[in-house]
Amino acid sequence: MFDFIKKLFRRKENMNEFNKSETEALINAYQVSPKYISMLTGKRYYEGQHDILKRKRQVIGEDGKLTPIENLPNNKLVDNQYAKMVNQKTNYLLSKVPTLQSENTEYVKALNNVFNKQFLKTMKRLGKDCYNYGIGWLHVYYNEAGEFKIKRMDPLEIIPIWKDNDHEELDSIIRLYVIQTYKRGTFKATTKAEIYTKNGIQYFIWDGVKLYKDMEKEPISYMTMETDEGEKKPYNWDKIPFISFRPDELEQPLIIRLKSLQDGINTILSNFQNNMEEDNRNTIIVITNYDGENLGQFRKNLSQFGAVKVNDNGGVETLTIEINAENYKAILDLFKKALIENARGFDSKSDVLGSNPNQMNIQSMYSDIDLDANEMETEFQASFEELLFFVKKHFINTDVGDFDNETVEIIFNRDILINESTVIDDIAKSMGILSQETLVSQHPYVIDTEKELERIKKEKEEDLDIYGEFGKENPASGIDVKE
Repeated sequence: MFDFIKKLFRRKENMNEFNKSETEALINAYQVSPKYISMLTGKRYYEGQHDILKRKRQVIGEDGKLTPIENLPNNKLVDNQYAKMVNQKTNYLLSKVPTLQSENTEYVKALNNVFNKQFLKTMKRLGKDCYNYGIGWLHVYYNEAGEFKIKRMDPLEIIPIWKDNDHEELDSIIRLYVIQTYKRGTFKATTKAEIYTKNGIQYFIWDGVKLYKDMEKEPISYMTMETDEGEKKPYNWDKIPFISFRPDELEQPLIIRLKSLQDGINTILSNFQNNMEEDNRNTIIVITNYDGENLGQFRKNLSQFGAVKVNDNGGVETLTIEINAENYKAILDLFKKALIENARGFDSKSDVLGSNPNQMNIQSMYSDIDLDANEMETEFQASFEELLFFVKKHFINTDVGDFDNETVEIIFNRDILINESTVIDDIAKSMGILSQETLVSQHPYVIDTEKELERIKKEKEEDLDIYGEFGKENPASGIDVKE
């Protein structure tokens, strides 16, 4: 058995090929790159930490330049439409359990044990990573108990080194992550570095500029196998066990397309609130022959007593500035509509459906998000092929079965609004034209196609038991037929 398994994996090889100075240069360049900065921005905006929160109120000073001022309202309102779009697009494609179809039912059963509900949760987080960071990562490994695991990795921790410009094959992976270590009565942040190559994993400490060997960890292989004689030997995968998932070939965070529009929404709302609170400043006060020393004293008297003192020939007049709320609303609506269009999402409150939501209107509302989901699904299908390479090797390694030559189709079931009556009517009209399995899989009330087909088969068998087959005597009828 062990001789057979040896063919699936590679023996641990020399790790001295690692170039430390080149890796240090790559890390330093990556952490100041526009790509990494946009990933940080995507995370920050999804969590609600928008630029508006750092805004200072400014006025034009005596020299004609903008000057910060403290005595004016400075509201900082966040209407996080960006996070709404990320959640909407993720749930549209990944909120439902994918359907696995293969001619080999044993293969499907084995895959269902791996791609369970916990994996669905991982997939949803992976989808959000794709939109927030432009890329998501899964790591395949065996834990200390020898269990096969598929773990989602934080994209901010991963620096991929690609062999090709199309980003289809990895040369290595650098992982940087921070841990808190307790020393001398206090916690200290330490940045760990892990270098993944085909030859295994190496461990370092990153000080912000250079790498230093982690004296607590020795380089290791990806797995250890026990021979028939009980000897443990290190082995590695034929590929680096990291799988990238992308929304499209650009690997572009969604925030790049939406940040200016999201900032515009926040600014409009904040400015409107500021203007509503500036009651005294909404009215320009014209004074003549004021009996006082300065305008500051005038403003204080007006606020404190509601009155001011003027000379005999003096007076106070006002010019009122009207705040037109409809103007703010119109601009806000334009920004929100533009954000939805640039996000390629849909407006769930749209008037497109009207009072009679037929299937054509529904499809029209979902057209943008559906096209974008097609792009992401194509990328995910390719990534699943990479993932299945490791899963199939695991199945052989654990005697589940050899499915290397088997294929499986992974269907992402989209969460789309449908007119159930129309769909059911179309299914009824297609009976006799399409297979029962196809019709059942499209029915809006069916969750699990395979189980539903089993129920239908069981009901038919029960009907035969009760009524008997057509043209045959039914001994259970209780009727004695005499000639």
